Amino acid sequence: MERTADGTVPKRPRKKELSWQAVYYHFQKWSADGSLQRVWEQSIETIRPDLDLAHLNLDGSHALAKKGGESVAYQHRKRAKTSNILPITDAQGYVLASTGMIAGHHHDAFDLKPHLQAAFKSMKRLGLTIAGAYFNADSAFDTLEARKVCFNHHVIPNICENKRNRKQTKRGRKRRFDAAVYKQRFTSERSFAWIDKFRALLVRYDRKDANFLGAHHLAFALINLRHLFALKV
Repeated sequence: MERTADGTVPKRPRKKELSWQAVYYHFQKWSADGSLQRVWEQSIETIRPDLDLAHLNLDGSHALAKKGGESVAYQHRKRAKTSNILPITDAQGYVLASTGMIAGHHHDAFDLKPHLQAAFKSMKRLGLTIAGAYFNADSAFDTLEARKVCFNHHVIPNICENKRNRKQTKRGRKRRFDAAVYKQRFTSERSFAWIDKFRALLVRYDRKDANFLGAHHLAFALINLRHLFALKV
């Protein structure tokens, strides 16, 4: 052990430890500047050969918001304040696109047209060929505008018809619906179960939309890459 001229042991400079404040600072920064979104998009690029784009599945996922925040409102069905997000998965459950955060008091079809347009455009920007794919969604998303967006992007809407309290059969040609293909949307439920494994997403504590959405982007990337991690173990 080295000593100084007077026989004392010199003090070593203290190494700076990684604090939770530093972690949260960088997480906020990367959420706001889109870095975590780019990580998710890169995960889609990585698994491109494994994607099954024959079916696209849309569904919503509500998260309880204990501390309120942006895009948070009371949701009667949940009996609590929630925020909602609508991811789109392929036939195997990989997350390919998603909306931003939506306040819980809005119905599922709220602003669905711009959300779908943005989602389809983002998938095309990533080089994904979605023309000819079946688009599965439940009756809550059965709107004329949503079907038009699908047709404009050459996607086949396979949406369960919403009778909307009609007592008689709607006039005109019956809308196309393939029940066998519709059953394949269970893979999105499996993806939501994987998302719920992230406790920070099961119950929302982040007040800012950007932070909560950034955490989703990180979870989406891990879900997309989980089978690659399994192969390396």
